[in-house]
Parts: sequence; structure tokens; C-alpha cells
Amino acid sequence: MYEFLSALSRKQKARIFLAIDLGLIPVALFFTYTVQSLPTGPLDTLAMTLPVLPYLVAVAGGLSLWLGLPQIQLVSFERHAVGLAAVLALGLAGASALLTGLMGPDLPPGTHVMFGIIYFLLMVAARVVMYQTVTMIYRRAQPNRRVLIYGAGATGTQLAKALKAHQSIDPLAFVDDNTSLQGMRLEGLQVFPPARIAEIVADRDIKRVLLAMPSQSQPKQAQIIKRLQKLGLEVQALPSFAQLVGEEALVDKLTPVAPQNFLGREARDVTLDRACGSYASRVVLVSGAGGSIGSELCRQVLACRPARLVLYELSELALYNVHQELEQLTEGTGVEVVPVLGSVTDPRQVRKVLTEHGVQVVLHAAAYKHVPLVEANPLPGLANNVFGTQTLAHEAARAGVERFILISSDKAVRPTNVMGASKRMAELVVQDLATRHAQTVFTMVRFGNVLGSSGSVVPLFQDQISRGGPVTVTDPAVKRYFMTIREAVQLVLTAGAEARGGEVFVLDMGEPVPILQLARQVIQSAGYTVRDADTPDGDIAIEIIGLRPGEKMEEELTLTGDLTGTRHPKIFCAQEERLSEIEVATLLRGLRHALAASDEEDARRMVRRWVEGYTDTPQAGIR
Repeated sequence: MYEFLSALSRKQKARIFLAIDLGLIPVALFFTYTVQSLPTGPLDTLAMTLPVLPYLVAVAGGLSLWLGLPQIQLVSFERHAVGLAAVLALGLAGASALLTGLMGPDLPPGTHVMFGIIYFLLMVAARVVMYQTVTMIYRRAQPNRRVLIYGAGATGTQLAKALKAHQSIDPLAFVDDNTSLQGMRLEGLQVFPPARIAEIVADRDIKRVLLAMPSQSQPKQAQIIKRLQKLGLEVQALPSFAQLVGEEALVDKLTPVAPQNFLGREARDVTLDRACGSYASRVVLVSGAGGSIGSELCRQVLACRPARLVLYELSELALYNVHQELEQLTEGTGVEVVPVLGSVTDPRQVRKVLTEHGVQVVLHAAAYKHVPLVEANPLPGLANNVFGTQTLAHEAARAGVERFILISSDKAVRPTNVMGASKRMAELVVQDLATRHAQTVFTMVRFGNVLGSSGSVVPLFQDQISRGGPVTVTDPAVKRYFMTIREAVQLVLTAGAEARGGEVFVLDMGEPVPILQLARQVIQSAGYTVRDADTPDGDIAIEIIGLRPGEKMEEELTLTGDLTGTRHPKIFCAQEERLSEIEVATLLRGLRHALAASDEEDARRMVRRWVEGYTDTPQAGIR
């Protein structure tokens, strides 16, 4: 049954829902005639109504399709869908009264009202029964996650009790070092000695161990975790018993701490109601769609219901992953998702994609962003970030695209690295095009670091902690601006919708966060202590490694500090000088010659000449 349900397409499921709704009509009529006091019996009255039945079925089918009831998934059949079902039942009751009045039999008005009520109740009840049945089938076909609990003390038994009530986690046994507990059964689970872990996980197909020993020292826990990981097991530790009795759900304690928890302020949630008008029913192209920012742009644009979403991505794996995710999100919505594998530096492909799909809005997030990598490979970085932007923006203008929004970076302001300089040059290119192509709104949005994105610092710290440390910080005085991916993208889309052309939008990112403080927070959130001069017995050390090539102590968001407000309190517009058309053309020509000659020094010379505030830094290896 599970395979049958999984093989059904959205259209096939809709047909099944429609057939069930239509099949409920004679059932509802029979129940109505049963509960109503009529001169004839229920079956006789139903037989007299048979000439009317085909018309009722036709009316119900047409009205149901018009309301979109068959397209509503079982899991989404809530208040709105129930309201639509009530409208269908009301319309069917009216049709019943009209048709029986014309064709007979003559029935009291209350009969039609009762018919509408019974039909409505049967529709809702059928959806509830189908949802429960399908849920049960899926649960039986997809086995629960089988886990082993290490620690049979108070925390472990409380954990087992909580997990037994969880729908998708199945605790199978305890393991404990305490010999007095070994061989006992607690919460229905047997307690085994640690020496038998390999045997237990092999026999019972266990892949995950939950470490429920918060009273143990951190080094002891670290030793146990390493031993379990050598067996190929995934290990998750419960931080402390005090957290188990707090307000937060028990199972949440078993998941890694989300990067946004280290923001140091409340994450802002921006409504896109007004901004959605610039993306709804339009063809939107997102370059770099497989990246952290690009994929979140795709998710939030989909919420605005575009006509088509074009995913432009250089990485095959990233494109595959984001396309698979978005295909599921758009199932049944009518939004077409088009994956395009290619580089924004290829003018022929860019031109073909823009014209073939009739792209109206471009969100340009494709870029090489890792500072040390681009510093070590400046020519590919400049080619992708500068000429990729120039190619995509130029072809967008030729194709008559409505809006072009460049995702920029705070590293573009007085950069000390090639990556930041390339983003500033990309801004200059877009600013130049904005002055020459009035039919396309060109704009850019500049912001700082995004928590949780690929290559960002929090996942790096968490990875270093998982390997026992040390956590590496470049300099004790380094500070950075941070936002969550979600709030950054919400503000980008809002700014893009507000743009009139040529603006450099800057997002309010709050106060900069010291990276050393952030490293301490990440270590402590993982349940470890920082090893330093004050606590020499701590678990994880912080190592100062020095600034990497091209890094600054603190980033800036504007060249002049001159900001004007916009209609949104968290979005500002920077007042900055731009290059003339001739200067931009000279910049691009010189940079193109340097790339053609593979001359890194000449390329850096062009950057020094045209990017305000750019300063070279000593070259070193990537760390």
C-alpha cells in the first residue's frame, strides 16, 4: 500500500479525492432521508431522487474543481479547506432544492438543509479518516530511528520515557558503566555493559547513540564519544539534567545548536507582503541558486508565487540538491522550477536563458566569496565576480529584464582582499548600467556575514569542537557584523522591491560581534569549558592564528558613512560616488587584458587603480 501511495502523482490523488467527494452524495442523501420524517422510506425516497442524482454529481464536480478542493493535500486540510467544503455543501444543498423542485420528488425545505449539513460532515470525516490511514501506512513503511542510550541513571531513564512518546525515535536499550545496573530492565529496556556496544548496534541496526551522562566530566564524555564514533556511530549528548526539566522540548536538546542562537540579538522577521508584488506572477532567475543565500532566496521568492523560478548554478551537486528541495515545495502550486547548469560568465548561455524563459527579475547571488581562497586564486575570482556580474547584468538589460538585484558584501568597502575588491568592481559595473538602461531597475544590497552559511565561522567552530579542538580565531580584536540567512534574504527582497535604480542599499546589522566572544559561546553551548589561563583544566582551547590573507580587523558597510533612510527601518541607502561610463569601460578592458595574459600582478594593479581604499596584504598560504 505504501508503494502504491508513493507512486501516485498529484493529479491522481486529486482525482481520488474528487471521486470520494462525489461518491458521498448518495450516501449523504440516504442518511438525510433516514433522519428526516418523510412519507416514504429512505430507500424509496432515494429511488425517486435517482433522476436528480446525475445533475447533483455534475454540480458538485464542477463546484469542487472551481474551489480547488481536490488539489488540497490531506495534511493541509485545515480551516481554509473546511470553509471551502462548507461552501461546496451549501451550493449542493441549493442545487438539490432547485432540481427536486423542478424534477421531483417534492421534499420539505429542511431536508435540503439537512442534506447540506450531512454532506459537509461526511466530507470532513472522510478527509480525517484518510489522513489517519495514510499516516499509519507511512509510519509502518518507514521505520523509526533506532537509538541506544548511554547512561541508565535518572537522566537516561527520563530520556527513555520521553522518547517512547516520540513518533519517530525508538529507544532500544541502555548501556552503562555501573555494574550494579547491568542486566536490569529500566523503562522496559535492558541495561548492557559498554563492552557489548558493537554487538548490540550490529544486531539491532542502531546508528545513533544518545549520551545521557551530564554528571560525568567533559573529558570523560569526550573519550566516550570518540570511542563510539570509531564504531561508526553518530553521537549526540544531553547537555545537563537541568535542561531536561526546563520549558524547551526534551528532544530539542539532542540537536546541534542553531547558528542564529549566537546572533546576540533577536532575529528580525520581515513581512514580504508589499515586496511580494515585485516577484509574484513573474519569471525570476536566481544565480548561484545552490548556495546558502541563493537557495534561501529561492525559498522566499516561492512564497510570493512567481510564474516561474529559474535556478542558475555552476555546481551540479548544489543545483541537484536545491532543485530536489524546491520541486517538493512547489508540488501542486503551479509554479514551474527550471534548473540551469552553467556559468554566468558565458554570455551566449546567459542570453539564451534570459530570452527563452522571458526572465523579468534577476537576483544575482553567484560569486566566489571565501576570502583566502580568492586571495590565493585572484584571476578566477575576478573573472567570476566581475565579469560574471557584467555579463549577466548586460544581457539582462538587453533582454528587457524589469529588475536586477546584485547581492554584495561589506567586504566591498575599502577592501584589503581581492574578493572584496571584486565585489566593489561588480557594484561599479551595476551602477554604470543603471545610468544607461532606464528600462531595467539595477540595484545592489550590501550586508555582512551570514550565520550558518557555507564557509561561515559558526559551522567551522562547531566542526573544530566536534574533533576535540582547538577552536581557531584569527585575532582577539577581530569583530564582524552578523545576520541570519532568513532575515538577510527578507531584507534583500524588500530592498529590491523598493529600488528605483542605481541605489546601494545597506542593511542594519546591529552591533559588530567580537569573534573571540563568539568562539567562547559556541564552545560553551556545546557543553564544554574553555581551556585558558584561568581554567587550565578546561576542555577546548582557543588558538590565535593571526589574520589570514586579505582579512581586516573590522568590516565597514559604507565608504562615506552617509546613509539615508528608506521606508523600511532596517534598510538604508548609501550615498557614494560612482565611476563614469568611460572609466568603467577602461576598468573592464584593462582587467580583461590581465586575465587573458594570466597576469596576476597586472590584475592587482587594475584593482589598486580603480577600487577606492583597496590595499594589498602580504600573501600567505590558506589556513
